[in-house]
Amino acid sequence: MLRVLSRPATRLMERWLPDAFIFVIVLTLLAAVAAMATQGTSPVALVEMWGNGFWALLQFAMQMLLVLVTGFILASSPPIRRLLAAIAGLATSRGSAIILVTLVSLAASWLNWGFGLVVGAIFAKELARQIRVDYRLLVAAAYSGFVIWHGGLSGSIPLTIATEGHFTAEQIGVVSTSETIFSTWNLLIVLALVIAVPLVNRLMMPLEHEQVLVDPAQLGDTSQPHRLPPDATPAERLENSRILMWLIGVPGLIWLAFYFAGGGGINLNVVNFLFLSLGILCHGTARSLLSALDEGVRGGAGIVIQFPFYAGIMAIMTDSGLAASLSEWFVSISTAQTLPFWSFISAGIVNIFVPSGGGQWAVQAPVMLPAAEALGADIQRVVMGVAWGDAWTNLLQPFWALPMLGIAGLKARDIMGFCVIQLLTTGIIIGALLYLL
Repeated sequence: MLRVLSRPATRLMERWLPDAFIFVIVLTLLAAVAAMATQGTSPVALVEMWGNGFWALLQFAMQMLLVLVTGFILASSPPIRRLLAAIAGLATSRGSAIILVTLVSLAASWLNWGFGLVVGAIFAKELARQIRVDYRLLVAAAYSGFVIWHGGLSGSIPLTIATEGHFTAEQIGVVSTSETIFSTWNLLIVLALVIAVPLVNRLMMPLEHEQVLVDPAQLGDTSQPHRLPPDATPAERLENSRILMWLIGVPGLIWLAFYFAGGGGINLNVVNFLFLSLGILCHGTARSLLSALDEGVRGGAGIVIQFPFYAGIMAIMTDSGLAASLSEWFVSISTAQTLPFWSFISAGIVNIFVPSGGGQWAVQAPVMLPAAEALGADIQRVVMGVAWGDAWTNLLQPFWALPMLGIAGLKARDIMGFCVIQLLTTGIIIGALLYLL
């Protein structure tokens, strides 16, 4: 059944879904038209909002580029490649490969969303080297595991409200992660997804004659050792010095040990620093690391050029009041029991235009929290409804797929047909459990 449904969905996306850069331009125009039609915003004001916000994500864009590059450096190092190859060896068939890559991505994304994006892509490439399986579905399966991230350890919204002095502290106080991430009902949602997402991916697997395969030789291999020639120059010896790499890699890990011992939390800078320090040590030489860097950075072009456009869209959505109006409409049709569900749906829609958990919470919190208090709804469930909605429509939004697509060497249209099926199934699961639990 799901295989049959995935065929037209895949054909539709391959035919009609443009490059991710065209997608962000279309989203910009849609946001502008919606703001003019529903908020009465003038074209001049829209241009001003868009231009003022265009560069607001520069720091975040650099962080995301480093997530891709440092993650690729680490994952392509000889020790990690051997580990991934060993794990990939557990897959003995096409179906087991699809299930395995999904489970690895789910686990990694629950631990940290950036880690999940990179590990999922690298592991998918490793499986493609060993097993003849549809490469589009393999990468889509890796990306589908990302849906779990906001219910995991790096969920930005639950971590924000668990922090002293957060911007909604006067309304709801500090909410422990034991009431959000580690609550019984949230863990049940996570468990349901861990069961359902791999199963759905397996059921979508094309028949053998319908597969789109990739030549393993085209996947690249940065793990080949670089041998130092006998007549190496001093510069070449420095480039291949293990001592030099240890002198810079070990201090990085020492700093991280002190940081975590002092109660420091996980954020993008810490993840990137960890990946880079481990990558330096695992590659052993600057020459090996730089070879991996050359390959890894090629996939970063989409991040560099598209993130400013998404910052512009976020500015239009927030400054025009469009995002708040959308949230208010869903609140108007909600009851105490249904508000977590409608928070989930509204967050999913807003996320298509504002694909940033922290930015989205800043937009929706001033609407959702007073509504929860007025209706007597469970605030923790409303908060996690927004969090899960933010994660859910990432399956339709190529923004977060850019790092994974860059590593895998695919375009958004190659995987989105499969992701649409996952969007529907995970939406039903998460929405139903938010309503029933």
